[in-house]
Amino acid sequence: MEKSALISTLTEKVNRLIEAEKDLFLVEIRIKPTNNIKVYIDGDQGVSVDKLVSYNRKFYRQLEEEALFPDGDFSLELSSPGLDEPLKLHRQYVKNVGRPVEVVLEDGIKEEGNLKAVHETELELEVTKGKGKKAVVSLLTIPLSTIKTTKVQIKF
Repeated sequence: MEKSALISTLTEKVNRLIEAEKDLFLVEIRIKPTNNIKVYIDGDQGVSVDKLVSYNRKFYRQLEEEALFPDGDFSLELSSPGLDEPLKLHRQYVKNVGRPVEVVLEDGIKEEGNLKAVHETELELEVTKGKGKKAVVSLLTIPLSTIKTTKVQIKF
């Protein structure tokens, strides 16, 4: 089966697997040439490790029973997207409103700030330039179509 068709088939299966939990959603499926399947699931309030383990077992069993991969020649990793993974879906942006993010635009410009709002076609980013009394806070409106990547930042 061609890779894009396989990803489409796996996407349908994962969506059916998690459909009972309305706060969970599929972010992405990646398949390496070695048939290593990586499935990223997220939730509006996050997703517990226990749920991921349960879904991993169910999905692995399903793939074995349906023999999508001859001779069981595959490995499966099911996880939530880590902080090193960029936001891909509108739903992920909504989930992260209020958090610090780094936005890299298509032209290479980087903006860091707090994600204040997400709309259908744009996001609002509160950016602080300078420090202390000279700090200037501004609100940037960035069209989603101009964004290359957005990653949540961890501040200590």
